[in-house]
Amino acid sequence: MATEPEKVVPPVEAAPEPEKGAPPPATRGPTDYFAVADVVLRFLVFASALVSVVVMSTSKQTEISPPSPVPRPAKFNHSPAFIYFVAALSVAGFFSIITTMGSLYSLLKPGCSAKIISHFIIIDVLLLGIVASATGAAASVAYLGLKGNKHVPWGKVCGMYGKFCRYLGASIGVSLFATVMLVLLVLLSVYSLSKKIPK
Repeated sequence: MATEPEKVVPPVEAAPEPEKGAPPPATRGPTDYFAVADVVLRFLVFASALVSVVVMSTSKQTEISPPSPVPRPAKFNHSPAFIYFVAALSVAGFFSIITTMGSLYSLLKPGCSAKIISHFIIIDVLLLGIVASATGAAASVAYLGLKGNKHVPWGKVCGMYGKFCRYLGASIGVSLFATVMLVLLVLLSVYSLSKKIPK
């Protein structure tokens, strides 16, 4: 009686163990949404400050105001409040573009983000105070131009210089948006820094 040949089963090779001290396989870390939001908010502050300065600087209108037949121009540099507004928003735009680049750096290298955020909080609070005060000063002068003051002989000028006043209103509105973005930045920076404090 013929016997069947035995089947030879090849030995199963064990999976090689990882070498000790070898780096773990590269994995992508979780996205830091707070850092991304910080970059976006800082860029919005820069963009709104730039738009506000450009609109205010280009606000100019020349009209003939009776009884004088001589044309009289209306410019932003005729008011100290508007000059302060342009200077303050220019400073805010300059520092916001610097902090945007710093925020991008901390997003790429998260190890140094706590130190950068602690410095940014101081800058953001200072910028918030400057931008808010400049917006308030410019808005008060623009409101006088729109409504006048019946208690003193300050008449309305926006009826004559309508285009000029529209430019002022648009510029002040955009700077108010920048103020809100700076408030959000301060809150976000404080929250992000509190998350990095060891419990």
